[in-house]
Amino acid sequence: MNQSVHAVVQHRFAAPAERVYDAWLDPEWIGCWMFASGLREERIVRLAVEPRVGGKFSFVVDRQGEIIDHIGEYLEVDRPGLLVFTWATRGASPDPSRVVVEIVPCAGGCELTVTHVLAARWDGLADQVAETWRALLAALAGALAESTHLTLNQS
Repeated sequence: MNQSVHAVVQHRFAAPAERVYDAWLDPEWIGCWMFASGLREERIVRLAVEPRVGGKFSFVVDRQGEIIDHIGEYLEVDRPGLLVFTWATRGASPDPSRVVVEIVPCAGGCELTVTHVLAARWDGLADQVAETWRALLAALAGALAESTHLTLNQS
């Protein structure tokens, strides 16, 4: 029996669904929130994205002298409501996890749900994975709010 474990996190954004969705596929935006300063002690080396079904991504960071390459493949790309991709660390695990990002427009913005599907052997890490996603989504909300503030001030 091959069970899986789900880490599920929701976040409401005061930004349009399209803007939130695009932040998942643009390397500049990914650098602003997924690898924002203050989340971890690391430096971005390279962010590469092919935002299409079958396209790959590679997020290379230097974490205190250790080079880590987060890799994956986009399985579904349906702007602005659905993004599904695999997630792994190069050389660490033979079986990648799967991340499902669902975005639903709502009054004043959108609601995003991340479902990170992990192999059963990672059962003990589901809460930690969910907490990491909460921190990342808060960083995304902050980056979006800051860019909106900058745009409004430049008008």
